Amino acid sequence: MSNRGKKWLLFLLSGLSLALGFAIRELWIIGGLIGLIPAINWVVQDIRRRSFGSDILAVFALIGAIATDQLFAAAVVSFMLASGRILESWAEGQAERQLRSLIERVPRRTHLVKPNSDIEEILIEDVKIGDRVLIRSGEIVPTDGKLLMNATLDESALTGEPLPINREISDPINSGIVNAGAPFEYQATSSSEASTYAAIIRLVKSAQDKNSPSMRIANKWAIGFVPLALIMAGASWLISGDVDRAIAVLVTATPCPLILAVPIAIVSGLSKSAKIGVIIKGGATLELLGRTEVVLLDKTGTLTHGGPVVGKIQFADGYSENEILALAASVDQYSTHIVARALVRAAKSRELSTYKVDEIKEIAGHQIQGKFQGEIITVGQLTKSAPTWLTMDDPLIVAIQKGELLIGAIGLQDPVRSESKRLISDLKSVGVKYVALLTGDRESTANQVASEVGIENVYSSVSPEGKLEITRDLMRTSTGSVVVVGDGINDAPALSAADVGVAMGARGATAASEAADVVIVEDSIDRLTMAIQIAKRSREKALQAAGVGMGLSLIMMTFGGAGLITPGEGAIAQEVIDVIAILWALTSLLADKESKRAS
Repeated sequence: MSNRGKKWLLFLLSGLSLALGFAIRELWIIGGLIGLIPAINWVVQDIRRRSFGSDILAVFALIGAIATDQLFAAAVVSFMLASGRILESWAEGQAERQLRSLIERVPRRTHLVKPNSDIEEILIEDVKIGDRVLIRSGEIVPTDGKLLMNATLDESALTGEPLPINREISDPINSGIVNAGAPFEYQATSSSEASTYAAIIRLVKSAQDKNSPSMRIANKWAIGFVPLALIMAGASWLISGDVDRAIAVLVTATPCPLILAVPIAIVSGLSKSAKIGVIIKGGATLELLGRTEVVLLDKTGTLTHGGPVVGKIQFADGYSENEILALAASVDQYSTHIVARALVRAAKSRELSTYKVDEIKEIAGHQIQGKFQGEIITVGQLTKSAPTWLTMDDPLIVAIQKGELLIGAIGLQDPVRSESKRLISDLKSVGVKYVALLTGDRESTANQVASEVGIENVYSSVSPEGKLEITRDLMRTSTGSVVVVGDGINDAPALSAADVGVAMGARGATAASEAADVVIVEDSIDRLTMAIQIAKRSREKALQAAGVGMGLSLIMMTFGGAGLITPGEGAIAQEVIDVIAILWALTSLLADKESKRAS
């Protein structure tokens, strides 16, 4: 049985024993033992990990309650212990289910071209050096190789370059890039295990072998509270000679505010984050996100849209901007090229009509042409000298010709997201002290985006290994959490090593999503600030709930040590304290509603 299954079984059995114990009192003994046995196991695991938690106090409280015949108290402590464990287990399960659709996007099969030209679908791991492999439009290249025909490739996941790249026969290509044009064949020069993609995944696994970067909130409180409770219990027994006073101290000291109230505050944060399209993989991650001090941002697909978008449109005399775009889209609607799709999408957004075009001919990655009203319209790379009306300097220019005459040009860009322009001020408003741009793209492009967004610290032309090293350096010097945000394969090692890795998962960047602790499934970077704000509020409420609960417990422990209350009365008092701490933890939900009304 899985660990999660065991937690659910513990929860169900302890709850059943507590309920049935009102009819058969002896069942409360079973309920106490149901909690005691796993609690002892958790304490042993903590000792092996050289960590310290509140479970040890629960063990003493359960033993003491059973020994003094406070069976109801034992059953309640057991149920509270199980409830706290199951809350976070449930939240983590929710995150895993919501991420499953992303993880399932990773390709498992590819197409082998046999010597007789037959095509066979095979597992990616079965690709051998020298095999001819067919990559259809939109598919990912599974191994490193050498092109057997011209191809248009989206290399942004590896290099950060957002616009498609035209590669020619015999050019080397790396695994992990995407076919952005027509189908092509290549010859494998590596197996999947020895590919560039696999090397990055190994780097991710290496980065994951990091020590736990932070102690959980409940354990921090337990470090001081558990020894204090044990000292008070021992002192009351030693001074009075009455063991019941010691048991009363332990029962009232049972750390249910830590076991239950803190997870409730944390789980409420996980739930609120999921509602805004941010999946946080567990309470420990949310606690770390609430301590964010440094944010490292990828460029392509994070601050920018991550794909070609129509920018300027220029044209010769006698034509208009919309006419040029409509002609280009009319021809390009027959192409699968990523640039063609961008032009068609732009025409649709302007509600332009496209025309029926005949005699379509395409040279993949270079141009496509068709006949419209007796004229050949060609859409593709600019091959003629630029006329005086063509002044744009966009990274990628698409030329539109009628016959041999250049009649228009469309510039393509990877524009900055509108929400990115206020991101830096938003991050500073939630307490982030240092923000940097971390990209594999060129220095000029990186500086341009950074200037537009307002980022002062820029790292450009950085490899996956470089991103990992920069992340580790900042983690060594930062007192808070270091958060890395990205969406590509080249971001995965840094995402894995960071205190909190955040993946922009809307485009299906599976390697990044698997390596990250947080996945933004809504395609908007402003969700990052919202998630940090939710995490901070949830963490504050968890701390407050722990403080309120432990403070009241300390008062009742004093009463128990002085003989003013019995163990049974202490158990009842502890349940009242639990309710108060839980209600305080739930005020995080109320605070969220009030903030929404205020905004």
